Amino acid sequence: MSYSSVIDYLYALQKHGIKLGLETMQTLLDRIGNPHRSLRVLHIGGTNGKGSTAAMVASVLQHSGRRVGLYTSPHLVEFWERIRVNGCMITEHQVEELIARLRAALQDNLEPTFFEMTTALAFLHFADSEVDVAVLEVGLGGRFDATNIVEQPLTSAITTIGLDHQEYLGHTEEAIAFEKGGIIKPFVPVVVGRVGQGAEQVLRRIARDRSAPLWQLDRDFAIDGNRPEGLTYRGVTRVFEDLACGLAGRHQWDNAACALALLEAAGRAGLETDETAVRDGLRTVSWEGRLEPIDESPKIVLDGAHNPAAAHALAAYFQDFSISHPASRIILVWGMMRDKDRRGFIAPLLPFVSEIVLTQATLARSATVHELRATLHEWHGPVVEAVLPMDALRVAKERALPHDLICIAGSLMLLGDIKAVVRGCGLSPIRG
Repeated sequence: MSYSSVIDYLYALQKHGIKLGLETMQTLLDRIGNPHRSLRVLHIGGTNGKGSTAAMVASVLQHSGRRVGLYTSPHLVEFWERIRVNGCMITEHQVEELIARLRAALQDNLEPTFFEMTTALAFLHFADSEVDVAVLEVGLGGRFDATNIVEQPLTSAITTIGLDHQEYLGHTEEAIAFEKGGIIKPFVPVVVGRVGQGAEQVLRRIARDRSAPLWQLDRDFAIDGNRPEGLTYRGVTRVFEDLACGLAGRHQWDNAACALALLEAAGRAGLETDETAVRDGLRTVSWEGRLEPIDESPKIVLDGAHNPAAAHALAAYFQDFSISHPASRIILVWGMMRDKDRRGFIAPLLPFVSEIVLTQATLARSATVHELRATLHEWHGPVVEAVLPMDALRVAKERALPHDLICIAGSLMLLGDIKAVVRGCGLSPIRG
């Protein structure tokens, strides 16, 4: 099969929807020799921040001279963004060959989902590439996520707990914590970021029941500082001063703390990193779609925030920008999925934005601009509609002054549409 045919095949698997469970995954991996069992794994879950944390961990490990596999989701533009070895994305030819191997193993009685097939593809690629370590980002939840087929990671992390994907994970932070806490393995250290008291109690109970050492942000490790170029990490056994973080936003400091704690815990399992690798890896890390700048004058940033917790982090960035640029306005280009908490997302941002341009991603489940406008009935600032994402960006640029900030946020799918056009390759296909 050609690469385009393979991608069409993978997207067609979305007809199976999301199936939380490990039975299909285990059967599929058994048939291809269980490649995941040859890997040393760092496993990272959480509501927000897990992708950024995974990118930081991978960057530090790569700077330590190791061969590092990184598996994340979703992709923004191209499928191959999900699977990387030392920053190099899996090639079209490798996708073709490995999917052929996986399809041969399905026989007639196995129907994996898109994410299960993609996760198996990552395991095969990492095993074939003989990576020294694989950094895995959980897709959805934790307990029944396909990545949780890994039985004995070196260590795990849960970055945050917030309300998202409630239809699958539950309607309280405690219920969601129970699902995400499913990645905690017996006797394997787990790093926990900023979570509420109820979620913390759930995670502590799971860790205690499984004899898993638990390190928590601001109790066992912390990161201090007033600027991203002068951070101090204070861990269980290690201290690093004057660190620089390559990702913008104060919320990334928490992610950096989780990343360094995860690496500190992994060091006790034999995966040690020196101080130079920590400094260089954290300073040079990049991650698309997380306050990612794509233009200047006016400054344009892309941010994948799509739930209330992430919106609060974005609001903090807006507040810092407003303080340091008192004469500048913030124009928000906003698109969102219909099944997300639109009111909960927009509320913390409204005190800082001057104008809003409404748009929608090229997905059937995108909220329409009219549905988004209905969310803003109590806000009296200027609101403009532009259904196509690039039209929305054009409108925002026309309304902005050179010293203003334009932020595109609300949906990773929206960001993917923008980036696809910016790269000159047209709107991207449906993404899982």
